Amino acid sequence: MNKNTSTPIRRGRPPKIARENADTKALLIRTGLETLTEFGFSATGLDTILKKAAVPKGSFYHYFKSKEAYGIALVDAYDSYFIAKLTHYLQQEDVPPLERIVNFTQSAIKGMKKYDYKRGCLVGNLNQELNHLSEEFKTRLMQSYTAWQNHVELCLNQAKQQGTIASHVNTKLMSEYFWIGWEGAVMRAKLTKSNTPLTLYTEMFLRALLT
Repeated sequence: MNKNTSTPIRRGRPPKIARENADTKALLIRTGLETLTEFGFSATGLDTILKKAAVPKGSFYHYFKSKEAYGIALVDAYDSYFIAKLTHYLQQEDVPPLERIVNFTQSAIKGMKKYDYKRGCLVGNLNQELNHLSEEFKTRLMQSYTAWQNHVELCLNQAKQQGTIASHVNTKLMSEYFWIGWEGAVMRAKLTKSNTPLTLYTEMFLRALLT
C-alpha cells in the first residue's frame, strides 16, 4: 500500500508576519492620505509621516522604493476610494441624474465640514505641485481625472436621454469642465473655510446644463 507523501495543508491563521506586513503598509497608506489631503506633497517630509504612523524609515523602504513611489501608491488608493464614491452616487438608477450630482457634491461638502475645511482632494492638491513631480506622476494624476470625468459624462448622458438637460450640451466637455471648476471650488473652500464656493459652483454648473 502506497503512503501519501504529499505535504499536509496547514490550517489556521495565516503567518503573523504576513499580517503585520499588510497592516504596516495599510497604515502607511492611511497616514499618507490623512496628511497629504491637508498638506502638500513636497512640503511634507517623509519623517513627518513616519513619525505620525510610528513606522521606522527602514520599514518604509521595504514597501516603497522612494517617496515618489509612495506618492503614486497614495494616488492609487485615493483613486480607488473616489471611484467607489462616484459609482455610489452617480450610478443610482432610481435617482434622477442631476439629483445624483447634487447628492455627490453635498456629500463632499459634508466631508470638508467634518475636517474644518482643512482636507481637500489629494489629486487636486498634487495638481498644485506639478513643477516638482515627474512625468510618470503627472500621467497618473491625469488618469484619475479622466476616470472621474467618465463617471460624470455617463451621468450627463443619461440626463440628456431623459430630456432633463439641453439637447445641445456636449456632455464630454461638460464633464471635463465640472472637474476643472470643482477642484477650484475645493481650494477656495479651504481658503475661506466655507461651503459657499462649493454650493455656488454646483448651482452654476447645473444652470449651464439647462441653457
